[in-house]
Amino acid sequence: MQGSLFNTETFQIEDGFLSFTPSIFAIEEAKLFFEELLNKTEWRSDTITLFGKAYKQPRLTALYGFKVYSYSNITMQPLPFTPTLLKIKKHIESITGEEFNVCLLNLYRDGNDSNGWHADNEKSLGKNPTIASVSFGDTRMFHLKHNNNGEKIKLALTHNSLLVMKGETQHFWKHQIPKTKKSVGPRINLTFRYIK
Repeated sequence: MQGSLFNTETFQIEDGFLSFTPSIFAIEEAKLFFEELLNKTEWRSDTITLFGKAYKQPRLTALYGFKVYSYSNITMQPLPFTPTLLKIKKHIESITGEEFNVCLLNLYRDGNDSNGWHADNEKSLGKNPTIASVSFGDTRMFHLKHNNNGEKIKLALTHNSLLVMKGETQHFWKHQIPKTKKSVGPRINLTFRYIK
């Protein structure tokens, strides 16, 4: 990665690769991205099935790109990339050196919205997928936990930041965005991926 340009911090983790870049766009541009994505994204509320029970996802989602994406018994049909998402995607690809063909967006409206422990290990993502996660809006904590040794990592995903997970990370680690009792506003998370 071009860490020298973006002050990227690479974490030495067992069985995977993790990096964090705290600022990837100009301040005003990032603010405009947040407002546009919040107000113009076609957000949806899906039901997921866990252990035979159906639950409303505690966040809103949207899929843009060129491929259908399925997870947790949900199949999402993509909408065409907007000019804004294409601009963000191109920039993320220039930073990571990776190619992406879909973007799964998540809107965490407040501290009650969350995402439970999981790995992005669907077969459609390939053996060692790269997940590039861009955050706009209020800061939320991001937790990772190793499947075997129990090692835990906590990161504050701040506005205008980029988190990259690649290599064997999805095989050996799970991650989550937990609920929080702190007063937090909306956070938008763009997760760029390549679906085979």
